Amino acid sequence: MSHLDNIPSTPGKFKMDKSPYIHRLRWHSSLAKLTLWSFVFLGLILLFFFRSPSSSALPSDLSRRSLRTYNWGGPDWEKRVRSSARVRSRNGISVLVTGAAGFVGTHVSAALKRRGDGVIGLDNFNDYYDTSLKRARQALLERTGVFIVEGDINDSTLLRKLFEVVAFTHVMHLAAQAGVRYAMENPSSYVHSNIAGLVSLLEVCKSANPQPAIVWASSSSVYGLNSKVPFSERDRTDQPASLYAATKKAGEEIAHTYNHIYGLSLTGLRFFTVYGPWGRPDMAYFFFTRDILKGKSIPIFEASNHGTVARDFTYIDDIVKGCLAALDTAEKSTGSGGKKRGPAQLRVFNLGNTSPVPVSDLVSILEKILKVKAKRQIMKLPRNGDVQFTHANISSAQRELGYKPTTDLQTGLKKFVRWYLSYYSGGKKATG
Repeated sequence: MSHLDNIPSTPGKFKMDKSPYIHRLRWHSSLAKLTLWSFVFLGLILLFFFRSPSSSALPSDLSRRSLRTYNWGGPDWEKRVRSSARVRSRNGISVLVTGAAGFVGTHVSAALKRRGDGVIGLDNFNDYYDTSLKRARQALLERTGVFIVEGDINDSTLLRKLFEVVAFTHVMHLAAQAGVRYAMENPSSYVHSNIAGLVSLLEVCKSANPQPAIVWASSSSVYGLNSKVPFSERDRTDQPASLYAATKKAGEEIAHTYNHIYGLSLTGLRFFTVYGPWGRPDMAYFFFTRDILKGKSIPIFEASNHGTVARDFTYIDDIVKGCLAALDTAEKSTGSGGKKRGPAQLRVFNLGNTSPVPVSDLVSILEKILKVKAKRQIMKLPRNGDVQFTHANISSAQRELGYKPTTDLQTGLKKFVRWYLSYYSGGKKATG
């Protein structure tokens, strides 16, 4: 309490009221006023709460995953949405791409637009990593004619509005909280995005008429502690090594449920360590490049007994081909207005490169491309959800999607470094 609170409101000597009746009357009057104002403030709070478009699903981590009140709606906004979603090629499709300002989302959106499909992006531009990179991707897509709506996938009012404006034939669901290690710092963001967000999207899709076919990003992380290699879609996925992996596994089970009950056509894609231009700064190849150029030491993890840590690095262009092939081969959903009319397609595919590379070899390739010797710091693989190796069996994707990766790690890293040096020219972001 401030010392100012003890000073009488009027100067002079403070006198006690002599009449206890008057004292009680004033006390009751003050209590009545306090009660009145309490009800007024309570009413204002309730009014604000019920008028807020996003008040029904506020997450605990507002700094990362809030349902902000974005500027959307109105004739001009709807005109932009329709224009971006307009199909410009024969037999083209109209696609809602969630996470469109993300790494894979940007490349997939651009590829769809180039071939004449209608595309609308959705992204909340959260600050898991540098938002300026996401804004630069947004500007890149804007120049190709793709409009990104700023909003959260848990905002069902926004999702329903998008489906009212555009009868999407397909959804490419890439929005998610990524990263294995960050789950130990902010677990709620993974539940909010990867589980609640998926459910929010499927709820709107099930009620849409017509229902869209949905392709969504699962992850190679679902294989967890599985020691059988290469990883096949038929292998067990009930031993997740991280919360991120657990949320992606939960997503696959949720997809099965909505397929079974509502007739939604669903295809899950298990990505294997995607890399390339416009990539994520939290990925090893990205921050290795940055730190090698700055002369900083980089951590090289090794498993117990000096075991090699290896990843099935997959170049972004190959991933994009797999995503588009999954959209093109997706069958129509069989439900209508939330009611299933018959069995619907349910698939899951590995999208990898089938050639695991030790992380130490990744560093050696970067050294040659950058012409700088790396300061390596050998460290034990931490118990934070990282696994020792990943290796994709892609026979199903080859057979059903025609998927065939063509970019080796050295070629892909050369393309990434070329982009990196142009984007971060002289340590400053380039405008284009």
